[in-house]
Amino acid sequence: MSWKESNDSLTKTFVFKSFEDAMNWMQKAAKKIDQLNHHPEWTNIYNTIHVKLNTHDAGGIVTEKDHQLASILDDISTR
Repeated sequence: MSWKESNDSLTKTFVFKSFEDAMNWMQKAAKKIDQLNHHPEWTNIYNTIHVKLNTHDAGGIVTEKDHQLASILDDISTR
């Protein structure tokens, strides 16, 4: 599934084989997120993580930072 852009945000749902895999992905992502200093809105239910990105500092719209973080999150999910 690719990222969907609507309502001034990018969204995507990541589904993993297990809860542990989902948590490991979030931990890997957290390091990159802190480096970028651009934090997502995300929720976790068992093996599924819903991610929503927009840039609050830019008035809550989608910016290049969101696209950059989306790419990073995709890259982490394929490892």
